[in-house]
This record gives sequence, structure tokens and C-alpha cells, in this order.
Amino acid sequence: MAKRLIGLTGGIATGKTTVTNYLTSAYNLPILDADVYARDAVVLGSPILEKIAQRYGQEILLPDGNLNRSKLGELIFNQLEERHWIENLIHPYVRTSFNQAINESSASTLVLVIPLLFEAGLQNLVTEIWVVYCSPEQQQQRLMQRNHLTAEQAQTRINSQLPIQQKINAADIILDNSSSLEFLLQQVDKAINKNLHN
Repeated sequence: MAKRLIGLTGGIATGKTTVTNYLTSAYNLPILDADVYARDAVVLGSPILEKIAQRYGQEILLPDGNLNRSKLGELIFNQLEERHWIENLIHPYVRTSFNQAINESSASTLVLVIPLLFEAGLQNLVTEIWVVYCSPEQQQQRLMQRNHLTAEQAQTRINSQLPIQQKINAADIILDNSSSLEFLLQQVDKAINKNLHN
């Protein structure tokens, strides 16, 4: 029995977590999250964290030896070359973690939350792609509120990802999160009940 592997993506702060929480609570679907694997990749003592510290020095670490995420964030969101270097370390780890979790799961439908689905070239991990989006203004506002960023910082992070229109063009399912929560969840209901393979 082939598994239904939903790749949920979108722009930063467009509403992926809202969709994920709903898929868990309403449909009891297992969620595999790229961000969780990316955090696992750099845990204390991991070879990837050691490589990062070798490249950027001890100041990239917190006093307890863990990764200083905000410092790394500032660095990679402003320097394309450094972002690629980090991604080349972390993406293969994330891919392997996904493959392992998919193989070990007995569920017939899994949701893979992958913010950088296209950027990391992970489309072949999933059987369908869902893109959640909102207006650029809403995205910037939500990101500023959520991460306590200035407009400029928020925009830099948004610009570091593939333009949302390109993601929409490559999606099987498009979820519009520019209006009410109810409207968004109705679209999720429709999408989950739609079998794309018939």
C-alpha cells in the first residue's frame, strides 16, 4: 500500500503551523517536521555543530556550548554563501531523517512539514505538495510580531526563500490564508478528502 505523503510548505509565517496543528487535532495525522530534524542536526556534541563552530569560532555558541541560533540567523540571512554552506550540511541530515521516519511509520498518510521543500530539493520525498500562502503584507506583519523583528529584518528573511508565487505554481494544493481561520480550515478539509491519485 503506497503511502500518501503530504509535503506542506509555504513562505515563512504564512500559516504552516496553523495547518499542521489542525491536521493533527482534526485528522490525527502524524507530522514529520523538517525544523525538528534541523535542530537535531546541531545538538550539543553533534559533528555538524562542531563543523559550524570550526568555521565561525566559539562566538557562534552559547555559554553552555549549544548553538546560538539568533547569531547564526543574522549571519546566514545576510550572506547567501554562508547560508548555502549551512544548508549543505543540514539538508542531507534532514532528508535521511525523513526517509527513516517514513519507513518506520505504519500510517498510510503522513504530513511532512518542509519550509524549504523546493530550496532543499526535497520534492521527491512527497506524493503531493500543499502550499499555504497569504499576502506579502500579512506575511511581513505576522513575522515581525512572531519573531519581534524590524520590517527590514522580516523582509530579509522572506527574501531568503523562493518567491511564494513559484511555490504556488508548483503546488498540487493551494491554501489561501489571507482571510479567516475558518476559511483556511475549510480548504484543508477539502484538500485532505481529495484523493489526487484517482
